[in-house]
Amino acid sequence: MDLTFVFPCLNEEATIVGCINAVKHSLDSGSPAPSYEIVVADNGSTDRSAELARAAGARVVPVEARGYGAALQGGIAAAAGTYVMFADADLTYHYEDSLSLYREAVSADADMAIASRMRGKIEPGAMPPLHRWLGTPVLTGLINHLFHGRISDCNSGFRCLRKSAYEKWGIRSEGMEFASELLIKALKHGAKTVEIRSGLRRGPEGRVAHLRTWRDGMRHLLFILSERPRLFEVTGIVLTLFSSSLQLAAILLGPTELAGFNIFDMHSKALLLLAGITGMQCYVFSCMLFLREREKPSRLTAALIGIDEASLFFLLLSILLLEFLLVGAVVLNWVLHNFANLDLANVLMGGIHLLGLPLMLAIALLGLHVYKKSGDA
Repeated sequence: MDLTFVFPCLNEEATIVGCINAVKHSLDSGSPAPSYEIVVADNGSTDRSAELARAAGARVVPVEARGYGAALQGGIAAAAGTYVMFADADLTYHYEDSLSLYREAVSADADMAIASRMRGKIEPGAMPPLHRWLGTPVLTGLINHLFHGRISDCNSGFRCLRKSAYEKWGIRSEGMEFASELLIKALKHGAKTVEIRSGLRRGPEGRVAHLRTWRDGMRHLLFILSERPRLFEVTGIVLTLFSSSLQLAAILLGPTELAGFNIFDMHSKALLLLAGITGMQCYVFSCMLFLREREKPSRLTAALIGIDEASLFFLLLSILLLEFLLVGAVVLNWVLHNFANLDLANVLMGGIHLLGLPLMLAIALLGLHVYKKSGDA
């Protein structure tokens, strides 16, 4: 069979028949027409969606795991076609473009073809302004920048895939972030991706969309960032080294006037400490992501993640000893000054920075080792 068209479905009795008929009309208009089937991946509908879909000539596949991505994964797994196409079952997509989308995928020998809403006509009210002018363009730009893509609509739910290629990508997302994972994994595998101009219509009156703007938008963003740990690794290292170098200079030079500005005083040191903490948090986050083996870390990060338990113990012990000595020196100084007020704020701020960040890293590495051991168990 040439093509399987999959509709993810959850209580779509008002629209499912219209969607099926629109796809049939498009695919049957080909000369020659591709051999195809229509599969409805029913995600636990409590209305007449499954019954109506069968009556309209579709094969209904029950999918127990809930979620947009789970429904599509179930439908694609059950597909008999060489290519698999899918779209939402809400009458919003231009289903008349089904044949064009399939032909573009075949003629370009592409692993994925996308029907771009952003390059086509979007009816007034079909897409919320927040999605059209902020959400989709920002997420699309981020994916293009981080994964070297050239697409215009990362959130399009109307796509055609070569099933054999899809099966190599290891798609796991069960929610709305399925769309982002599909695109990112395709780009990471060097899959050929093409687009056609399509569009979007307004949904039927009274229909409640399954998409939740802020929740699903954040899930897309988190998944995109989780697939590029190198971004956090480089940012964390640069920010930590930069702030620590300036903090050390502040300790050695003390408050300094430069071009009429007083630098390396308390305010500067507080800001440098904040920058250092931010950098270390980014770096530790990258170490956590690298454990998932989605991307190869630098030699430094690989060595730290793989540090043996004995080295980790002595690293942690050494840092704690240095901090104990710092606190002891402050207390001793206080005693020698008859418990009078001390003016050691600048030195302490620098000491907290230069010793606190390594301690934060050591404790994080300790947590990573515990996590790895629990995972092995």
